[in-house]
Amino acid sequence: MRHRPSWKRKSIGFALLFLGLLGTVLPILQGVLFLALGLFVLRDQYPWARRAMERLRQRWPRQVEGVEALEARLIDTGRRQAERLRQLLGMR
Repeated sequence: MRHRPSWKRKSIGFALLFLGLLGTVLPILQGVLFLALGLFVLRDQYPWARRAMERLRQRWPRQVEGVEALEARLIDTGRRQAERLRQLLGMR
């Protein structure tokens, strides 16, 4: 896994972790879900998040693989849309 420093990812990741902590106390939020998403976003930023993500992968391997596959599809779709936009604008 590559370390990709990004203040946007860090901000989103810590916001999700915060919502997860709130969700463990408040009954209207799914705390575990937000904690897992926060760790997923921060896994490329911090070694502790990567280790926690590995623990989640050991516990729920299919779900983690599904989220990672979804991430790959979204990235691929974004790249294809960017390429189409470049072609429409005549930038290539």
